[in-house]
Amino acid sequence: MAYLLAIALTLLAPAVAQASETVSYNDKLKEALPGFEMPAAWLRSHPPFRVVGNVYGVGGFDLATYLITSSEGHILINTGIEGSIDDISANIDALGYDIADVKILLSMQSHFDHTADLARIKEETGAKMYATAPDVRVLEDGGFSDPHFGGLETFRPIKVDRVVRDGEVIELGDIKLTVHYHPGHTEGSSSYGMKVQENGKTYNVLIANMGTINPGKKLLVEPTYPGVSEDFATTYRTQKAMPVDIWVAAHKSQYGFYYKYDRSKPYSPETFADPEGFVEAVTKLEAMYRVQLQQEAKEREAAVSN
Repeated sequence: MAYLLAIALTLLAPAVAQASETVSYNDKLKEALPGFEMPAAWLRSHPPFRVVGNVYGVGGFDLATYLITSSEGHILINTGIEGSIDDISANIDALGYDIADVKILLSMQSHFDHTADLARIKEETGAKMYATAPDVRVLEDGGFSDPHFGGLETFRPIKVDRVVRDGEVIELGDIKLTVHYHPGHTEGSSSYGMKVQENGKTYNVLIANMGTINPGKKLLVEPTYPGVSEDFATTYRTQKAMPVDIWVAAHKSQYGFYYKYDRSKPYSPETFADPEGFVEAVTKLEAMYRVQLQQEAKEREAAVSN
């Protein structure tokens, strides 16, 4: 009997593996997030563009993916939704590079709209996945343990090869990329900064994870995760104090891409130079955070008085 069972399991294994590989996480989102509709801007492609120096945008119309190049290989930050690998790869090709030369994968936050194709890229390129400690478990269980949107897998799980910490410098070739731990949006949210020299000028460049608060996130009353309110406050404070000349973000809409970039114009390192705009954007998010804090504080007081 045991022998027959072993044979059955052997025959069944390839079918199970194939079924797993063909799971559509875009379809699973309907179950995981009832009522959610994929924004049209997340489905649209966009031609690649140069941010500054060796930093390029290779993502979609709104969901941003960044390629940082070197002679020793490249760093890729974020993907879009499931299937975005095709547009990302095509954009990298259009720039004269090859996705096969990506050596390090990073994410700015462990939500499906920025992580869905990381596992596929890792499998196809052999790149190593780096992540902050709080995002490791979420990446490795496909979003199941996400304290806000969890309970079901929302993207294909990916094994993390190395844990990175706040202030750590990731080096690859002549790339020196500093990790900035900016939690709140997710427990392990991170930004990445580097210095780029061009035309005799040195720019402080930040690929910034902005402290946006998703609908339904709780700060004080039954907080989405312990310490979330403090995390947001710390992120706003540290981001406003950072020396930033050029900044981009996980969504093109967050940094005014379509107000700054004109494809018909020649490349300029000044296109995304906007230090005042960065502080202004963080300050606006902080103001929205304070409004929510006040609202939740009133709810808590009302609950206690009743």
